[in-house]
Amino acid sequence: AASRRAKMAAAEERAVGAAPAGYTALAVKFGERQRSPHCLLVKEHQVREGAGTTHPPRRTLFVLNVPPYCSPDSLSRLFARCGCVQSVDICEKPGEKKEKLTSKFFNCKTVTGFQVAYVVFRKPAGVQAAKALSREGPLLISTESHPVKTGISKWIASYAASVVDQEELKAEVDAYMQDYDKKIAEEEAKAAKEEGVPDEEGWVKVTRKGRKPGLPRTEAANLRVLEREKRKRARKELLNFYAWQHRETKREHIAQLRKKFEEDKQRIALMRAQRKFRPY
Repeated sequence: AASRRAKMAAAEERAVGAAPAGYTALAVKFGERQRSPHCLLVKEHQVREGAGTTHPPRRTLFVLNVPPYCSPDSLSRLFARCGCVQSVDICEKPGEKKEKLTSKFFNCKTVTGFQVAYVVFRKPAGVQAAKALSREGPLLISTESHPVKTGISKWIASYAASVVDQEELKAEVDAYMQDYDKKIAEEEAKAAKEEGVPDEEGWVKVTRKGRKPGLPRTEAANLRVLEREKRKRARKELLNFYAWQHRETKREHIAQLRKKFEEDKQRIALMRAQRKFRPY
């Protein structure tokens, strides 16, 4: 048992000491039963001067190699011993702006793979204290007081979260459609106000409006138009597949016109010859 603990300690030291330049490796474990630790790579987040960001310098800890089972609450609890944590943002890639979720039911991404995190402290001392955690033992993500759900309990919780409340969904869809109708009405009012008014260069935008405005094509009408054009193009390609066929078609057409012209001349001459003065 002693030799096993010594080997585990050596493995932890090797893992912590293998951090890239500029980063500090923090050993973490999912639970007490886990033998091999996982390394979080942390450093002070630095931004260019004058760049507006929600992650202020000197107070933000940049964390790499965040496992998918580590939630923002878990990271906040891990670094709470270093100081008061103001916010935790987990992103897929460094520098990616976290989109504000406007919907509870739509555009919800499933967390896959390792991610990056930005931990913002209220005071700059929290960043330095977080780096000093490398001297301590492995930090536990799942504890008895704050367990992380796994296995069947996680599947049950995921299934329960996937069940949609119909009334809440209907209310969200109705609110979205009201906003959309309001936006379309504003755009139409703006277009009607600007109709016939020249722009800065003197150009007037012409729109198709009036007593009989053009109706938008339906999908069936678009399909019929495409099918008609396809048949016309195929017929043209079959008739004039080669250039010499195209030339021969033109020659035949001209020969037929000349033949018809000669026949018309003969018929007119015959009619003139048969003309007689018949007063009675």
